[in-house]
Amino acid sequence: MLWAGRMKLGTFGILLVFVHVSGACEFGPFPYSVTGIACRMTKPAALLLNQETAQVVQAAFRNAKFPNITGERSMRLLGKVAYWLTNIQVNDLSIEQSEVELKENDAIHIAIKNVTAVFKGTLTYGYAGAWFLQLFHSVDFEIESSIDLQINIKLMCQKDQVAADASDCYLTFHKLTLHLQGDKEPGWLKQLFTDFISFTLKLVLKSEVCNEINFLAQLLANFVHDLAANFVQDEDISLDISLASVPLIKANYLESHHKGLVLYKNYSDVFSDSVFSPVLLTESRMLYFWLSEHILNSLASAAFLDKRLALTIRGEELQALFEMEDTEMQRKVVQMIFQGTSYNDSVAKVWSLAHPQISLHPKGTVVKSLVAVEISIFPPGEESLMVLYMEKEITVTIQAAYVEKKLILYPLDSRTEFKVFKCTADPSGNDPSIRSFLQTMVSAVGIPEVISRIEPALTALMNSKGLHLFEIRNPEIITRKGYIIVQLDFSFPNHLLLDFLEKTL
Repeated sequence: MLWAGRMKLGTFGILLVFVHVSGACEFGPFPYSVTGIACRMTKPAALLLNQETAQVVQAAFRNAKFPNITGERSMRLLGKVAYWLTNIQVNDLSIEQSEVELKENDAIHIAIKNVTAVFKGTLTYGYAGAWFLQLFHSVDFEIESSIDLQINIKLMCQKDQVAADASDCYLTFHKLTLHLQGDKEPGWLKQLFTDFISFTLKLVLKSEVCNEINFLAQLLANFVHDLAANFVQDEDISLDISLASVPLIKANYLESHHKGLVLYKNYSDVFSDSVFSPVLLTESRMLYFWLSEHILNSLASAAFLDKRLALTIRGEELQALFEMEDTEMQRKVVQMIFQGTSYNDSVAKVWSLAHPQISLHPKGTVVKSLVAVEISIFPPGEESLMVLYMEKEITVTIQAAYVEKKLILYPLDSRTEFKVFKCTADPSGNDPSIRSFLQTMVSAVGIPEVISRIEPALTALMNSKGLHLFEIRNPEIITRKGYIIVQLDFSFPNHLLLDFLEKTL
């Protein structure tokens, strides 16, 4: 799922995934045809994430490497006056307000108002006057500032992924006041150097702060891409999330399109018949993910090739399956199949003989699979004996939900058709009681048992990628003919961005 990476980084990170302006990538004449995954973030989500902008701006000011500022001026009677500002650092930074605007087909415009900061350092100045008289002094200084910051983030496609460009950055100074040695009263020395250095200082601050913001934007863009790629990867199975087309920038939402091809060893995945169109998504929720039916089928194929579609059941779990109802018929059939052997000395294996076929419909996700079941017993002092083997084609319709940070799968109607049936208790296969019992067991207990194992496994996998860290509200998983839509609202875990900045910087 693409929904774990874009949420972790605030405006300067998450929004980078959704926007793309012309760059080095080339797309075909029918770009949506290769879209396996589409993401849409609406304006409310952008406004929510913009609250995290302050942390990025603060990091930019803190980590900006301000160079020493030097200059000189010829003064009547004093000769040349030279000065050096060194050890410039930022203290007491605060931000009053931050606003974000989506400029259609252009960029993300972020306006940060009234950034107040105190710059501290050392001022060294000297006079090179007549008769070779030279006097040099050093004093501590403070510079009080009030700044408005405007950033237009444009993104370019490089190597099929998003690269951020935040170089369109402007600082407007409302206040820039120099204090020397803590003296905040006007004086000729302060006035002299304020006139000398204010213009140069503004240029230096703009250059260094904007360079740092641009660096952070690029860093976060790369991090988000890596984060998203990690979210859709488990061991040798992953999804190609490279861009499939130029994303859309609208006044009310951002949208990106990704290939979503499955990558697994020598498995070759090709997709060029997507049914995606922007009209399939609405603007009523904060975040949307659109996934093609092809992706689910390809993931199922990769899972089959990776031998993940297998299950072993023994002991109490095996007993629970075969003793689903306490009737004389059930006890008789179980006795015949297990030949009196304890469940602790028996094992059942279930595995898929071919990769499942998945199709998406309004009623749910239809999974069709050819499954084998083998039961073996291990009588004390004897060799193991296979007492039951059957192959059956199972078709089941499943609906999915995400509730209290857990994936819930609801099996609806199911059909089972025996293809192969071998049982030592019924060599001829003419005993209807055994087959009838197994048919009921598979439908009523077996399928729910398999699904109950899949639910926690998928939930654990998603949580290992950090999904549980987000407060997801009212998620809906909607299936349509050939595709699935996940739509939700969310709250941003603001400590995650801060943790990332602290670890990275």
